[in-house]
Amino acid sequence: MTQTSLKSLLDRAPLFLGVLVVSASLTLAVYGRLTGMAKPLVAASPPTAERNLRFADRADGAVVITLADSGQVLDVATGQNGFLRGTMRGFARRRKESGIGSMPPIRLSGYADGRLVLFDPSTGRQVDLEAFGSLNEAVFARLLTMAPESRTASAGTQRGGI
Repeated sequence: MTQTSLKSLLDRAPLFLGVLVVSASLTLAVYGRLTGMAKPLVAASPPTAERNLRFADRADGAVVITLADSGQVLDVATGQNGFLRGTMRGFARRRKESGIGSMPPIRLSGYADGRLVLFDPSTGRQVDLEAFGSLNEAVFARLLTMAPESRTASAGTQRGGI
């Protein structure tokens, strides 16, 4: 082998290696799908607790959380709730891209195994909250059990829904 052909072969080695890795990944993914190995680790079970919620921004930057069925205020999340605001901003972005307004509620579900899931039936987006750690998950977990305030949300105090 001449030095020129060896250099040419070495120059192509990363390309061949990349093709090999992609091919192996695709082969394993197809194999997993066909054999059933790619099933979710957690079996689907009915929720033990569930609430349909609406989230709306207030002019002062707070987020008003209401029960969708009654309109009762569940909580008002102020500036220190960055995780709640960020999570709901993601849902709002997906709704805006899909041309969906803020009226359809978002479902918060708790399961017997401790999982906590936010689901938007209007877009199909689902967020498994345990992935963000117990402190962030607790921000939403308390919304499943807390009692609503005695007042309903006033449309005049809100500037837009999430």
